[in-house]
Amino acid sequence: MGQPQTLIRTHLPMQRMLGFSKTYNFLLWILFGGTLLAFAVVRLPYLNIDGVYARNAAPGEWYWQHAGWYRLGIIIHLSTILPCSILVVFQFVPTLREKYTRFHIINGYIVMMLFLISNVGAIMVTPRSLGGGSDIQASMYLLILSSTVSLGLAWYNIRQKQIEQHRAWMLRAMAYMGCIVTMRLFIYLGGVLFTTAAHVTPYYQGVWSCEQLKFTFDHARNINYPGGSRHDLAEFYPICAQAALQNLSTTFVPIKVDPRSDNIAEIAMSVAVGFSPAAWFAFILHALGVELYLAMTPKEAERLRMISYKRQRAAGLKHAGSAGLVVEKWGDAKPWKPRFKTS
Repeated sequence: MGQPQTLIRTHLPMQRMLGFSKTYNFLLWILFGGTLLAFAVVRLPYLNIDGVYARNAAPGEWYWQHAGWYRLGIIIHLSTILPCSILVVFQFVPTLREKYTRFHIINGYIVMMLFLISNVGAIMVTPRSLGGGSDIQASMYLLILSSTVSLGLAWYNIRQKQIEQHRAWMLRAMAYMGCIVTMRLFIYLGGVLFTTAAHVTPYYQGVWSCEQLKFTFDHARNINYPGGSRHDLAEFYPICAQAALQNLSTTFVPIKVDPRSDNIAEIAMSVAVGFSPAAWFAFILHALGVELYLAMTPKEAERLRMISYKRQRAAGLKHAGSAGLVVEKWGDAKPWKPRFKTS
């Protein structure tokens, strides 16, 4: 009995200070907002592109991102999505939203701009991200499209003072943004699966050019990459060692999946093969989760719609209460009416 009471005494003052009226909302904010915040803060050193990021990027990624178009893309993406992920957490703190409205508005526009710019960077690197397979590109473009559309609809609805719809679409945008964290968990689980089911791994392979292999092995040796203990290209891929320098980019070799290997290319392929299903599973989980949350909080949506009605009426907007993108404009729903008279 003592431990739960201590926990309650600890979190209730913080819950009141932050303005959460419902304990479950506070706990959800701690869980999901705190996870996203921690993930972004831990990744801030990645802004040192040539140092921390180059040493910690998935094997093979630095081959594409060390120079040129893809380097620019990853710089744009990281330099915007990391601060965006930190700032967006504060958008869901009721005290900041209600008592410091100007901060909420300014921070909201900053978050939107950073997020949109980060998606531009993501689009730039996606064609070569982890091999750039069509499955990987499809999953990444789905995340980019869904989050961008959600953000756009959130912006439109707040411009129309449709607060409950703004809330719904911002929650969706944040849920899709958070997929990148959950993906890491699924990629790890995929690695465990490949490790425990060794008979499955021969069925999964990828293809790299000798040029990418040579660059990756040289880079791993230079940074003392811990995942692969041996970095001898000739030992693992003699055809690449025999190929003429000018033919490295046009000579391709198959690479098997083996997360337990001391071959860095096989470790890289394990990540690449697991990335796409991890992205799809994470997206489905987050999409279902946010829709379930919205379906289970109709009272909050109705409360915010009454506030929307008052503000839209004060602003002289037509169809007060329904000026934004509401369901009755698109689906088979009865016209919304306020439940009590408002002066």
